[in-house]
Amino acid sequence: MLDFVAVIPARFASSRLPGKPLAEIGGIPMVVHVARRAAQSGARDVWIATDHEAIASSVEKHGFKARMTSIHHASGTDRIAEIASGWPADTLIVNVQGDEPLIDADLISNVARKLHEDARIQAATACCPILGWDEMKNPNIVKVVLDAQGHALYFSRAEIPFARDAARDVPLPEGFPAWRHIGIYAYRAGFLKTYSSLAPAAIERFEALEQLRLLWNGYRIGVIHANIPHAGVDTPEDLERARSFYFNHEEK
Repeated sequence: MLDFVAVIPARFASSRLPGKPLAEIGGIPMVVHVARRAAQSGARDVWIATDHEAIASSVEKHGFKARMTSIHHASGTDRIAEIASGWPADTLIVNVQGDEPLIDADLISNVARKLHEDARIQAATACCPILGWDEMKNPNIVKVVLDAQGHALYFSRAEIPFARDAARDVPLPEGFPAWRHIGIYAYRAGFLKTYSSLAPAAIERFEALEQLRLLWNGYRIGVIHANIPHAGVDTPEDLERARSFYFNHEEK
């Protein structure tokens, strides 16, 4: 069986939804829902990497393992690198976002498998089709352009690739290679040490996309194609939608 560890970075502070990991859905903290999905993926271990004692206490009460990390990390990847620093270099780690309580367990294992099977890449992630021009133009939806081998060429909040001759008031042209990035990553523990030593790149800072640090430094990111995922939770409105979905599906 594929051997990998799922790690969920869970930061307490959030400008739009403070204390987000502890927001309850069906009486259960959101981060615990994420951990349960991660456990269903076949991960050997599930860890929550957090900067807040209340989050650590909550997940431990639900049977999951937590590790306290620095409050100064700029990204979830940096937080994961801290707890993985003593792990064997070949340990496969999947970074599962802590605000996706409806994440597909198969997506988690498939990203890990991509990294396991492709020795040419240093990280793996996922994408799904973009369905229309509204998504293409939305800077909150990150686009990824791929090469012929399924490696990422670039990630951007801008409209890439740009269909120069396509009208914007009709459906996307047939065959248009428009892909939406899904924010999940797989790394090897040894590479996370390298990642932590890399200085942020200008393209990373201006796009506010941490994965661009890898491309800037010449590392490869493999990208799998996945189903369109459920939306994550960034705002109070997102949280209510997740609660509604849970009530209408999970509780039945």
